[in-house]
Amino acid sequence: MQIKIKFTSNKDIVLPIHYNYILQAFIYNNIDENLANFLHDEGYTSNGRNFKFFTFSRIFQRGKKIGDNFNFGNKLAIIVSSPLEIFCKSIANHMLQNDNLYIGKNQIKTEQIQVYNYSIDKDAIIVETLSPVVAYSTLFKEDGSKYTCYFGAYESDFNRIVSENLIRKYNALYDANLAFEDGIQIEPIGDSRMNFTYYKNFIIKGVSGKFKIKGHKELLQLGIDSGLGSKNSQGFGCIKVL
Repeated sequence: MQIKIKFTSNKDIVLPIHYNYILQAFIYNNIDENLANFLHDEGYTSNGRNFKFFTFSRIFQRGKKIGDNFNFGNKLAIIVSSPLEIFCKSIANHMLQNDNLYIGKNQIKTEQIQVYNYSIDKDAIIVETLSPVVAYSTLFKEDGSKYTCYFGAYESDFNRIVSENLIRKYNALYDANLAFEDGIQIEPIGDSRMNFTYYKNFIIKGVSGKFKIKGHKELLQLGIDSGLGSKNSQGFGCIKVL
């Protein structure tokens, strides 16, 4: 399920250019405390990998750059997405019932909530990113030190990593045992671009663009609801169906 939330403020909303951490904190602060603690500290596990099962979009408004910040004016909208019904109900209730919301240092209030409950009923869909899709591997240099290698949409490892990640999510959420060969095929459509985002002083690279995705409809549904690729709860991999 995806929830588009529109906010308004009496003053201009000003956020850092790299605002993912602030949006993530805003979401954790506006869901049930027990649920927030569980997702943050534990999450759902498959083969040692933990998944939070929510993601969010970039801010829809184009901000005016002022130094290291964006000024979004007095309106702001994002999409929050999750396959967890308890999560969706919790954040929707908090947004509707709380008139004293803060995103960063900006006091805001909810203006409108729209719910998009996409139902995938076929084995091929076309999607567009609402936040970049991250696919990476941790590799080793000759001296034994580690480094992170991020992959672009037209590299073969991109498809493999995104597919394997989705299988792990499915197994974690449904306590299933799907094999990697049961995954999806993801094919970029047209140009894609690599985005660079600072998150807690680390650079994260992700791909934005349009994709054709083929696979079992339950996997496609999970990809829509939970996000594609890695680092979803940090604001990556949110997609919409075209």
